[in-house]
Amino acid sequence: MEIVHTSVLLNECLSYLSPENENYGDSPLMIDSTLGEGGHSEAFLTKYKNLRIIGIDADPVIQARAKERLAPFGERMSFYSGWFDDFYAEYNNEADRPSLILFDLGISLFHYEKSGRGFSFRMDEPLDMRLSPKADVSAADLIQSLNENDLADMIYAYGEERYSRRIASAIVEARRSARIENAKDLADIIYRAVPAQYRHGAIHPATKTFQALRIAVNKELERLPRVLDSAFKVLKVGGKLGVITFHSLEDRIVKVHFRNLAKECICPPEQAVCTCGGSRRADLLTRKPVDPTPEEIKRNSPSRSARLRVVRKVRESI
Repeated sequence: MEIVHTSVLLNECLSYLSPENENYGDSPLMIDSTLGEGGHSEAFLTKYKNLRIIGIDADPVIQARAKERLAPFGERMSFYSGWFDDFYAEYNNEADRPSLILFDLGISLFHYEKSGRGFSFRMDEPLDMRLSPKADVSAADLIQSLNENDLADMIYAYGEERYSRRIASAIVEARRSARIENAKDLADIIYRAVPAQYRHGAIHPATKTFQALRIAVNKELERLPRVLDSAFKVLKVGGKLGVITFHSLEDRIVKVHFRNLAKECICPPEQAVCTCGGSRRADLLTRKPVDPTPEEIKRNSPSRSARLRVVRKVRESI
């Protein structure tokens, strides 16, 4: 059966990032910074007939699926293959700046179920986890090369895993016999490493370690602050920037970044004289994050951890 990813918070995105009743011109531009299988782009192009979209994705395999899905929209849809932070760093079309920017930081169902790259601890497949073929290091490379302390620190920092030390110790012990190359093999090692009462909780005991490995392999938390800054600079004044997060680590980064954009002054508290310009750069359109409705969670359980935050740019950054 064909695996189809369900885009989260779709109605909320269409509402908060609507180009209607805005001074965006006759054919406004939107950047779908995390195209995936194209669900958000398809919905925006269908509802807003004058909208144009550039879709970004680091994974050429999933982008090919999106291109097929979005082909009916013709020249209204264009594509960039690569990391989103590279796209915004390179963007220099002053005459055609985007009015709308969306990031959906979740991982597509395709990657878990069909990519064959070991994103899921349930799958008997190579332990890779690279979203882009240009990424240098696989998950198998990481767990083979890191020493026990660094491995434990990574699992704790990126997975918020309370048993990171026990898991790291078990991985190091197992790799003495043979390199760990398989996702299910790693999941079994983790399962045996944690206390018995932790093995049958709400989530599989390997969930947080797999999250940590994916984040580390793809440098997700390194890229996020950088791309939020560069995307905001590219966005035209009056434009809207929305970000969907799925765990507390990335949501904290987005929340702090957006709050700083909305501050009247961002100089250090100990600094006597303001040198930042003393005027906010954005308005918070979501004072609190927007969560999925109970109905959406019932239809699509992975949406339960999704949160949407949106700002409107009110002036250029200095």
